Amino acid sequence: MRKVLVPFVFLSSLLLLHAAPASAEVVIENPWVRATAPGAKVAAGYLTIRNPAAAPDRLLGAASPAAARVEMHVTVKEGDIMRMREVKELRVPARASFELKPGGAHLMFVDIGQPYREGEKVPVTLRFERAGEVRAEFHVGRLGATRHGH
Repeated sequence: MRKVLVPFVFLSSLLLLHAAPASAEVVIENPWVRATAPGAKVAAGYLTIRNPAAAPDRLLGAASPAAARVEMHVTVKEGDIMRMREVKELRVPARASFELKPGGAHLMFVDIGQPYREGEKVPVTLRFERAGEVRAEFHVGRLGATRHGH
């Protein structure tokens, strides 16, 4: 009886491990947001999302106590005009990175409670399909900055 029980327990354990979801991770690099002018109600945030996993992931949303809501936007060209469009997700390819940058995909902090001042930090929780919730602190860069640290 013991010979039968040991292989059964071993195989059952392997099946349970196989059925459990893999721990997915993403790496957040250079999160930053532009400083805002007095009275501004919105701010734009940028970062690079690195996905070392073998499976793609999707950024499904974000939240911050420093804004009523955080939306995900892309910039599209319609004729000679550039327009922002809200999107419900941003795809992060497997073993690759996705950059949110000025003139492209970005986070829009809506109804900010107070101006974002250069040198401050803005806490943000990013929600991914596979990686789950990831917390990041966005460094506030100078007003009108076009890239992190400038």
